[in-house]
Amino acid sequence: MKFNFLFICMITLCACNNQQVNKDAEGKKLMDLSREWSRLATAGDTTEKMFSYWADDAVVMSPGQPPYKGKAAIKEMVMATTHIPGFKISWEPISADVSESGDLAYLIEQNQIMVNDSLGHPIAETNKAVTIWKKQADGSWKNVVDIWNIKGEERK
Repeated sequence: MKFNFLFICMITLCACNNQQVNKDAEGKKLMDLSREWSRLATAGDTTEKMFSYWADDAVVMSPGQPPYKGKAAIKEMVMATTHIPGFKISWEPISADVSESGDLAYLIEQNQIMVNDSLGHPIAETNKAVTIWKKQADGSWKNVVDIWNIKGEERK
């Protein structure tokens, strides 16, 4: 009898803690958050607001560069782009996938980087990207991995 009572208590506790995650709503929230962040980046924002989207231990991996690990290294990388003539970056999320537990997600994105060529004419590069996000204890989402590559031909 004692075993049955403990078993029922455990099942009840597990059922009470099993919260359903609205993956569609969380995905939409993340895509909106990414768009908001892109608007700041496109405007050349280098305030703390711009860096608040990254987790303290985030990693950024861009083509031909070593990984930038941690917010301080990422901030240094972003600040260096302000010295590149004509530099602008923007991105658009294409899709979001949120984990069943609702604490991790990734976005498939496309970014565009603008720089000036040697004659001062703007040139654009369109890239593919994946960003990984982790839900924080306060319920906010932070970017933990940001990786992109030069867009190539799509395979069928």
